[in-house]
Amino acid sequence: MPKIYVDGKECEAAEGQNLLEACLGLGFDLPYFCWHPAMRSVGACRQCAVKEFKDENDARGRIVMACMTPVTEGARISIDDPEARAFRAGVIEWLMASHPHDCPVCDEGGECHLQDMTVMAGHVYRRHRFGKRTYRNQDLGPFVNHEMNRCIQCYRCVRFYCDYAGGRDLSVFASRDSVYFGRSEDGTLESEFSGNLVEVCPTGVFTDKTLKKHYTRKWDLQAAPSICVHCGLGCNTTPGERYGRLRRIRNRYNGSVNGYFLCDRGRFGYEFVNGDKRIRRPVLRERPGEEEQIDAGEAIRRASLMLGDGKRVMAIGSPRASLESNFALRELAGPENFFSGLPDNEHKLLRLVLDILKGGPARSPSLSEVGRADAVLILGEDVTNTAPVEALMLRQAARKRPVEKAVSRKIPEWDASAIKTAIQNEKEPFHVAAPFATKLDEAAKAVYHAPPEDIARLGNAIAHELDRDAPSPEGLEGRIAQLAKDIAEDLKDAKSPIIVSGVSLSEAVVKAAANVAWALEAIGKKAALSYIVPECNSTGLALMGGKSLDDALKAAAHGGFDTLVILENDLFTRAGKEEVEVFFECFENIIAIDHTATRTTSAAGLVFPAAAFAEGTGTLVNSEGRAQRFFKVFDPEGDIAEGWRWLGRIMEESGAGTAWSNIDEVLESMASEVPELQEAIDAAPSAGLRMAGQKVARAPQRFSGRTAIHAGRSVIEPRPPEDPDSPLSFSMEGFQPKGLGKEPPPELIPQFWSPGWNSPQAVIRFQDGTNGGLRGNDPGVRLINPAEAMPGYFREVPGPFRPRKGEWLVIPVYHIFGSEELNALSPPVAGLIPRPYIGLNPEDAVKLEAPPGEEVALKAGGLHLKLPARHMPGLPEGVAALPVLPGVERLRLPQWGVVARPKESAA
Repeated sequence: MPKIYVDGKECEAAEGQNLLEACLGLGFDLPYFCWHPAMRSVGACRQCAVKEFKDENDARGRIVMACMTPVTEGARISIDDPEARAFRAGVIEWLMASHPHDCPVCDEGGECHLQDMTVMAGHVYRRHRFGKRTYRNQDLGPFVNHEMNRCIQCYRCVRFYCDYAGGRDLSVFASRDSVYFGRSEDGTLESEFSGNLVEVCPTGVFTDKTLKKHYTRKWDLQAAPSICVHCGLGCNTTPGERYGRLRRIRNRYNGSVNGYFLCDRGRFGYEFVNGDKRIRRPVLRERPGEEEQIDAGEAIRRASLMLGDGKRVMAIGSPRASLESNFALRELAGPENFFSGLPDNEHKLLRLVLDILKGGPARSPSLSEVGRADAVLILGEDVTNTAPVEALMLRQAARKRPVEKAVSRKIPEWDASAIKTAIQNEKEPFHVAAPFATKLDEAAKAVYHAPPEDIARLGNAIAHELDRDAPSPEGLEGRIAQLAKDIAEDLKDAKSPIIVSGVSLSEAVVKAAANVAWALEAIGKKAALSYIVPECNSTGLALMGGKSLDDALKAAAHGGFDTLVILENDLFTRAGKEEVEVFFECFENIIAIDHTATRTTSAAGLVFPAAAFAEGTGTLVNSEGRAQRFFKVFDPEGDIAEGWRWLGRIMEESGAGTAWSNIDEVLESMASEVPELQEAIDAAPSAGLRMAGQKVARAPQRFSGRTAIHAGRSVIEPRPPEDPDSPLSFSMEGFQPKGLGKEPPPELIPQFWSPGWNSPQAVIRFQDGTNGGLRGNDPGVRLINPAEAMPGYFREVPGPFRPRKGEWLVIPVYHIFGSEELNALSPPVAGLIPRPYIGLNPEDAVKLEAPPGEEVALKAGGLHLKLPARHMPGLPEGVAALPVLPGVERLRLPQWGVVARPKESAA
């Protein structure tokens, strides 16, 4: 490692860094604006000026920009040199010349990088007495507020939005001395990652519009480490609460998972926690149409009566409930009576994915590893809509090989502008095989749109090209065979290839992806195999075991069960309405535990109010197989409690067991009963951990107005609630993480703050080197590890897709907004959910005489739907698409159906 000297202090810096990265990684305070650890350097702001000296005898030196100067052996620089300090102060003074005097009312106040850097640069007095440049603000939709007058032209916003995330509708416009960052016209930002502008922007130009509606100063937000519940990726988040309401979600850095960014679904889908559909008290329904709220003790007593006296209990778990709650339910009913609550096809595909990842040598990658892949093959998945942050990482992987070529030409990897100029729009090697056009097609070298069977055939053809022992599809078209050869060559040439698939299409596609990964392993290539799963604990539920919802329907039809207990699962979203209603009629008693009112809770005779993710503590397992802990952000009002806590109390009341006193006891029981989940106990430290004899404070040390929170009831400050499940306190009293080695284990850091660093950039103080993982390892523990032995290939290869006369193969289509049930309950998101439709190939639509928007009828699986037609580019002939959206009855897809004009359908 090169040695450098900073203000006379000898330090070691990492090879290939620039001076700014080195100084920040070593803990020095050096102001900057345009640099970002994920997007590197462009030298636009000139704020990171330092004095560089030739050697120890050079007393004069020269001013250089630290972000554009490489680290070299023996480099000598000064941050505190008077000339360098004066230069930085001058830069910040001119940046502030047109900046408004609105810090007290700015939404960014208290968490503003501009404030931090202004203080750090020593600018304390404004001498500019002339008119300020002003701009017109734009309406950018329900997520992001625009206040262009605060802009300092750092270019971070467009570099993230366009260069990093692939957006096209936000840009920079310039005329003479005026530079404007926005859209060509008002309108909702189109990128799935637009909310990251809130954290990327170092000023208050882009702020959280959802927070603005119930604004609280950032230092008054109580927070805790948490996990996003809106897909299966397990992105780390920091929810903020004030007055018992969740106010916002901010990204929480995890170097192995989501890094610096979140998708808009994860950032803005939180408002269901505050929604009017929340269940806050136990509900009893003794007669149809009548319900009453009862207290917790009475609810537990009645539940024990429904479960006692030899009654046989069936338990339905959930992929959106924690490991602990699913395990408690399994203990209540017994493993033989525990059902996953997933339809048979999804249940079997998740089990298949687990068998593949545990039984073969291909490793399930972390999201950071996805971003470092140098060859990508996507089989059958619309990643942008099913796993958005993985799509963002795949966009970085698409640039990996071109960036390596630029670096080989002696261009530093941190020089973002030079790298962009060198690689232009070079694409390689990135391949997408999907049933219709996806957003990642634009990043791909080759795109193949086909039905599920033909996608599986392409995958098997690629595997056969890699390893002749792999099965080969018969009768493959010449162009498809050539495509398979080209893709195989790209994968062979890669150092870290990745295969991406998922459980949204078919078993054949899942097996084909495994065959490709195993074929790469057979020829000596270490391949990553990423399977996308739909919900936040789909993988954890699959590891828990149990049988499918279809098995539950059959078992109930045979009789013998008295009571049904359903945990955080709306069965009407898993099976048809008539199926579920007939199922419910098989039971004398139905108990539901959920945080949100659904059709299932409306059918239950007894309902317990479960904690939402911000109101409880638990463990989730993401698609990688990483177990991660989320912690209670605030103590909710009412009788709300975690599902596992309710179930423990019910078991104790009914004499079936002893209630667990905290989450550590649940985890210990789970580890002894379910060996596959044994290591989940290590996902975070136990509740007994203390830092310097104290719990870790959830609230920042700047937290104010605690007495005012309760002033409407009493001016006496109440004692903070106790938390038996974590080493965190509901208070500003306690250990305050400050970075630079003065922090608890990374799993317990509620929010990143360090003296002088109030903005999200404070995470630098907690990293193991700039852009590295969190000091002490990134949160989470892997539960799934590959086998060393090579399994046999899946030998069954489907035949080619053959359209049927008068019928269409109906496949599911997922949307980032609406396809996941909880984000659909968030008002800002609800306005962006598309209207239901039936997707058709444009030529098929012409034959049906169904222009876009014209109503068409679909008959499939016993359902008859009438929805507007949508022409979908890339959708093969003979294939129709049905979106997974609110208001669309669930079908078990793919399956064959009839699409016709309504009059023809009636005839």
